[in-house]
Amino acid sequence: MDEGSIRKESQNGSCSHIRDVLTEEQQPAKATVLQKDVGLFSGICLIVGTMIGSGIFISPKSVLLYSGAVGPCLVIWAACGVLATLGALCYAELGTMITKSGAEYSYLMAAYGPVVAYLFSWTTVMVLKPSAFAIITLSFAEYASTPFYHGCTPPVIVTKCLSAAAILLIVAVNCLSVKLASYVQNFFTAAKLFIILVIVVAGIVVLAQGKTENLSNAFDGTPLSVGAIGLAFYNGLFAYDGWNQLNFITEELKDPYRNLPLAIIIGIPLVSVCYVLVNIAYFSVMTPTELLQSPAVAVTFGDRVLYPLSWVVPLFVVFSTFGAANGSCFTAGRLAYVSGREGHMVKILSYISLKHYTPSPALIFNGMLAICYIIPADINTLINYFSFATWGFYGLAALALIVMRFTRKDLHRPVKVPIVIPGLIVLVSCYLVLAPIIDKPELEYLYCAIFIFSGLLLYYPLIHLKVKWARKIMREFTFLSLLGVSLFEFFKK
Repeated sequence: MDEGSIRKESQNGSCSHIRDVLTEEQQPAKATVLQKDVGLFSGICLIVGTMIGSGIFISPKSVLLYSGAVGPCLVIWAACGVLATLGALCYAELGTMITKSGAEYSYLMAAYGPVVAYLFSWTTVMVLKPSAFAIITLSFAEYASTPFYHGCTPPVIVTKCLSAAAILLIVAVNCLSVKLASYVQNFFTAAKLFIILVIVVAGIVVLAQGKTENLSNAFDGTPLSVGAIGLAFYNGLFAYDGWNQLNFITEELKDPYRNLPLAIIIGIPLVSVCYVLVNIAYFSVMTPTELLQSPAVAVTFGDRVLYPLSWVVPLFVVFSTFGAANGSCFTAGRLAYVSGREGHMVKILSYISLKHYTPSPALIFNGMLAICYIIPADINTLINYFSFATWGFYGLAALALIVMRFTRKDLHRPVKVPIVIPGLIVLVSCYLVLAPIIDKPELEYLYCAIFIFSGLLLYYPLIHLKVKWARKIMREFTFLSLLGVSLFEFFKK
C-alpha cells in the first residue's frame, strides 16, 4: 500500500494542506480542495433545515416566560424574523463580496486583520459551534426518549447517551461524503416542513372552531423590563439561528453570486412565517400557564389535537432536530478547516480526505468537543451563554460591512444593501449583548469575555511571535495525528 504525500494547492489565495492514505489502485486525482457540490435547493435546505431545529420546540416557553404575555410573545417572534432577514441580507453582500468559506472569520479577517479573526475562530471553534451542536442533539435526545417515559422526565443519563450517539452518527455521515450529508439534510428538511404544516393546519382548525380565548386580551400582563426583552430576544433568535450557515460553505456553493442571495431570500422569510404560525397554533390549544408547564411543547400539542395519531409529532420533531444537528456539524467543520488553513488552528484541521473530499479532522474535532459539552449541559444556560458571544460577533461582522464600504471600495459587490441595514444590526447586537448584563449582571458573562480574550495567550507565542518550541509541539501533534490516521487505515484494510 502506497502512502500519499502532503500536497499543497492554492485555494482563494491560501494554502490547503491535504493528506490521505490511498489504496493500491491510485485514483485519478481531482483537485484536492473542497468540491462545489451544493446547489440552490441544497442551499435552501441547509438554511431552513438548520434554522428549524430544536429552537421552535424549546424556545416558545422561554420567549413566553420573559415576554410575559401572548401578544408580546408573538411580536417578539415576528421581530426576530425581521432581524434574521436583515442580518442575512448583510451576509449576502459579504458572502458575494468575499467568496471564501468560514463566514464571519473571512469577513473579520478582511476588515480588521488576523487578531480579531483569530479571536472569532478561537471562540467559535472551541465553544460556540460545539456547544450549539450539543444543544441541538440534547433536544433531539429529549424528544426521542420522552415517548418511552410517559408522564415523567426521561433520565438524564439516557438523554446524554442518545445525544452522544447522535453526534457520532452525524460526524460519520459528514466525514463520508458531502453529497450524502446534503441528501440527509434535504430529507430531514422535508420532514420538518411536513410537521410544521401539520401543526399549523391543526391550529387553524382549532381556531376555526371558535377556540380563541387564549388569544383574547393578548397584551395583558406585567410591564417588560429592558433585560427581560433582551432575554426574550435571545431565546427567540436562538430558534432563528442558522440564517448565516450558508456563508460557512461559500467555496462549496455552485454559482455563489446567484445562489447565496437567492437561498437567503427564499429560506428565511419561509421560516419566519412558519414560526409565527406555529406559535399561534400552540396558543390555540394551550393557555400560557399550560405552555410554560409543558415538558415538550410540541408533544403536548400533538396529544391534545392529533390523538390517536399524536405519535407523529414527537417522531417528526426528532427528525427535525437531527436534521438541524447535521447542518450545524456540516458548517462547523468548514470553519475549523478554514482556520487551520490560515494557520490559526492546528494544521491537521486543514487536511482534506482525498478519498471522500471532506474536512474529516475538523469534523471529528467538532464532534469530540460537542460530546464534552453534553456532559454538564443545561440547555437554557447554554442558550444564553451561546447567544451572548454570538451576537457580539454578528455585530462585528455587520460593522465590517460598513468599514469595508470605505476601506475596500475596490471589491466587487454583486449584492449591495442600504448602509442603514448593517447599522441597525450593529445597534441591535449592542443591545442584545449589553442589556441583560446591565439589567442583571452575572458571572457567566465575565467568564465568556475572559475566555474570548484568553485566546491571545496562544495567538502571540504561536502565530504572531512564532516561538519555535511552541510550533514544534504543534508539528509533533500533527505528525502523531497523521500517524494515527495512517494506522487506522492500514488495520481497516
